[in-house]
Amino acid sequence: MAKTVRVRFAPSPTGFLHIGGLRSALYNELLARRHKGTFILRIEDTDQARLVPGATEALVRTLKACGLVPDEGVILKPNGEVGEKGDLGPYMQSKRADMHRTYADKLVKSGKAYHCFCTERDLLKAREEQQAAGLPTRYNRTCRGLSIEHAMRRVEAGDPYVIRLAIPLKGSVSFKDEIRGDVAFDWKQVDDQVIIKSDGMATYHLASTCDDHDMKITHVIRGEEWISSTPKHLFIYESSKWTPPTFAHLPLLLNADRTKLSKRQGDVAVEDYLAKGYLPEALLNFVALLGWNPTGDREIYTHDELAAAFDLAKVNKSGAVVNVEKLDWLNGQYVKTMDRERYLELASPYLRELTVDTAHMDRVAMLIRDRVTKLSDIPELASPYLKMMVDVDQIIIPWKSQTKEDAAVRLYGVMHALTTLDHATWHSIQNLETVLKDLIEKNGWTNGDTLWPLRVALSGQKQSPSPFELLYALGRERSLARVEQAHRALTT
Repeated sequence: MAKTVRVRFAPSPTGFLHIGGLRSALYNELLARRHKGTFILRIEDTDQARLVPGATEALVRTLKACGLVPDEGVILKPNGEVGEKGDLGPYMQSKRADMHRTYADKLVKSGKAYHCFCTERDLLKAREEQQAAGLPTRYNRTCRGLSIEHAMRRVEAGDPYVIRLAIPLKGSVSFKDEIRGDVAFDWKQVDDQVIIKSDGMATYHLASTCDDHDMKITHVIRGEEWISSTPKHLFIYESSKWTPPTFAHLPLLLNADRTKLSKRQGDVAVEDYLAKGYLPEALLNFVALLGWNPTGDREIYTHDELAAAFDLAKVNKSGAVVNVEKLDWLNGQYVKTMDRERYLELASPYLRELTVDTAHMDRVAMLIRDRVTKLSDIPELASPYLKMMVDVDQIIIPWKSQTKEDAAVRLYGVMHALTTLDHATWHSIQNLETVLKDLIEKNGWTNGDTLWPLRVALSGQKQSPSPFELLYALGRERSLARVEQAHRALTT
């Protein structure tokens, strides 16, 4: 690109970080990384009535946990406070209230905005009249004809007011969206938007536009719900004689039934996903592919690969379904392929609730690894292998048409062989396999008639890891106790 890319993620501190917000942050960050630009975090807190205590800190922590660290703006200090990165930030929009007001006053003086003194009762009455007449409900522009002099006398007299944009009454406005192509609006469809509220604070429309200009933002990447507001923002840019940024409006995220993703139909907070044991890198990979895929023939990408390939023009226009089954699969792939030591470190907190035996804990963690979808699955998967005994249904112990008596003979022979093994053999899956297969060959047995009863005896289940992995993970004491219990069930 000819100009240095500067993008921003600008959430409101009104609660958790939505999965859609994470996608917006990620796409902004990927564009910045692709073009060696700057990724900025700006907290849009001008709507003071909706602020949630601690929300800013939570937003920053979540972004950091996902590996999205801004180049400028708010970061989190080690003590948990929100602070600066270097000499920049924190970018809290409310701190620029005076500058927003200055810009609004300039728009008023140039005739591009005006003071509105209509009360809530006036607005409600006008809205009811419009509804009764079947007309669109928007401001009826009662105060638009007031002279600046008259308006200023009322302001000085202390009359409550807001400031509204004086949107053109005819014609149209168009812009090129990087995702959707050319977009046009008739000015008759656009309301005279409030830009300064009665409390003196700017609305999103003025504050974000002014801040984007002052921060030299080159690309505004946001959700498609802001498309209808873009004409208002372009009007501010044109009225202020500023060059507008490039706009890109992301498609909606949808539930499986293709309704808009909402809290009522499942988790939408990034914190919820992380708390359930989804890995940040898997979650980012998943979110990146909600409406975009670098090649179409792969599902797993590193962050660097995503950044190298990111292209707004390749983002789909249509809504993207948040398929949790796909996320589960993707997360499971990351669990299976991550570094062994990191996996054990992540699994450890879940296993400590069940055992203090570190060596046994690690063996069981590795035993269940291929079946772990998310880290929170670990306690349920690991629990049967951390107990001394498990319940075994004697009916499922024999292999196919094998008799109970024959299965008992095989278990007795295996049990006898296991009691003679030295310490080193118990610490090697390969050695355990060699010993048992030698036993099978020596006695003229078959693998199925021997290893099936052994595996069921050790796991209590029809489906489980191999008996050699089970013996290694369970260790000598648990293994012998379980085999003896199964043998006793068949012979009593």
